[in-house]
Amino acid sequence: MMRTEPNASPAAPDHGHKDHIQRLVTEVESNPASRAARLLMKEPDPVIAEVLLALNHLVTLKALARFRKDRRKAILALLPAPKSEQWTMNLNYPVNTVGRLMERPVGLFRPDLTVREVVEQLRSLVKEAFITYGYVTDAQGTLLGVLVMRDLLLADPMARVTDVMLRDPFALTPRTSVSEAVRAVWNKHYPVYPVCDEERKIVGLIRGHVLFEEQNTRISAQAGTMVGVEEGDRLATPWLRSLTFRHPWLQINLVTAFLAAAVVGTFEHTIQRIVVLAVFLPVLAGQSGNTGCQALAVALRGITLGDMKRGKEAQLLIKEAWLGLINGALVGLVAAAGMFVYVRMQGNPQAPVLALVVLLAMVGSCIISGVFGGLVPITLKKLGFDPATASSIFVTTATDVASMGLFLSLATLLVR
Repeated sequence: MMRTEPNASPAAPDHGHKDHIQRLVTEVESNPASRAARLLMKEPDPVIAEVLLALNHLVTLKALARFRKDRRKAILALLPAPKSEQWTMNLNYPVNTVGRLMERPVGLFRPDLTVREVVEQLRSLVKEAFITYGYVTDAQGTLLGVLVMRDLLLADPMARVTDVMLRDPFALTPRTSVSEAVRAVWNKHYPVYPVCDEERKIVGLIRGHVLFEEQNTRISAQAGTMVGVEEGDRLATPWLRSLTFRHPWLQINLVTAFLAAAVVGTFEHTIQRIVVLAVFLPVLAGQSGNTGCQALAVALRGITLGDMKRGKEAQLLIKEAWLGLINGALVGLVAAAGMFVYVRMQGNPQAPVLALVVLLAMVGSCIISGVFGGLVPITLKKLGFDPATASSIFVTTATDVASMGLFLSLATLLVR
């Protein structure tokens, strides 16, 4: 006798799968791109595709860029065609360019349409995409004008869109760097900007807040990068991983500190003979170090914002040397007065000479520190490195060696 199976009950929703996807989304969003990609690489391609669709546009692209080309292609093939095409297009452009951040163009209209026809099309389009402006393009996709919603609402329904549109609109190019784009839109404050190629054909749209968020992210990461703290080192980063980020740079800093100590050791006889010099070594190192870090901050800001054009390097270094001279002289006079009073209180007749040594050393070390503060990031950039990478460590070493070496050399020469 044949045994019959009981009727199957309807399949219950797979809550475990949904929870897993949500956990992955949370982890990817809270980690840097490199770690986020490693988390996703352990998952099957269909799971990765689901997670990517739930992520922020920029987070998705940063994670996707870390995958091998063949696997990335397989994952993109699982996505809806519009998303797959958009992200494929984005990844064809270099990192930190407008093309990497832009969205596919929506709200494109032919120039022969009437206002009524455009409004009817918009009623359907806004159900699928968030549309801020309309864009009038010819048959080849060349951008002719921009349609503002307020103008469409107030215009004669039978008027042609060419009579309503704003002609010769501002547009960015996909290979423009984020910093250059931010400078270009600084005083415009439009919510969305069209992105056109060299032939003025519209290839995408970029939202203003996306540009400024990306630029702010890069600038905010500089403070940590300057002292060897990677962008991936965050509050939620496990301590062992933070250790691997930071410790190598501390070892490098230790080596450079030995270099500064070696300079002091070279003048050990001078310090033993004039013990008061040891009191003013930290003062000199601190002032010159601050001068160097000020110049470093200005140089990095100029590079990040795109102000550091080719040929501007000499202008920056001359400016920092001049500021070092003036600041060094002003601070040096105060420090020299302090040295004079301190030595005189000890009954040392060489107080005027030691005060002069402090003044000259402070001026010289501030000039050198200012130049080094500008020179280090410029040099790192020319060598192909991130100009912010542990630059503070290199500047501090250079300023310590220069200030202490100059101070003790002058003391050796002038004090008898």
